[in-house]
Amino acid sequence: MKRIEVVAAVILRDGKVFATQRGYGPWKDWWEFPGGKMEAGESPEEALKREIKEELKADINVGDLIETIEWDYPEFHLSLHCYWCSLVSGEPTLLEHESAAWLDSATLESVRWLPADAAFIRALSRLLAAK
Repeated sequence: MKRIEVVAAVILRDGKVFATQRGYGPWKDWWEFPGGKMEAGESPEEALKREIKEELKADINVGDLIETIEWDYPEFHLSLHCYWCSLVSGEPTLLEHESAAWLDSATLESVRWLPADAAFIRALSRLLAAK
């Protein structure tokens, strides 16, 4: 099975995290944390900074790894590395996504998450409630 390794930014501000809604592809309209594939020779932190700049025109600080989710989609196996992040400059501007929202622990499950992200949401909800 094909393996894909990606990084995701869990951008935290005022007790809420930034989530985006896909605007393309077979998973169009499903929600995810912004990020993407790591390029050859790129660290996870470098990949996240590049992806957020490309997708949202924003600069971030990358903090600690929260969790790595291993998920089997029908076409591939995904390794999803989720990191705490914070905005350094710029407000997120949607360049690839159709919508976005700042969600707190009470609203985190109000959107339809991609399966790999959904596996992470309950744990994240508890972490947010504790912050």
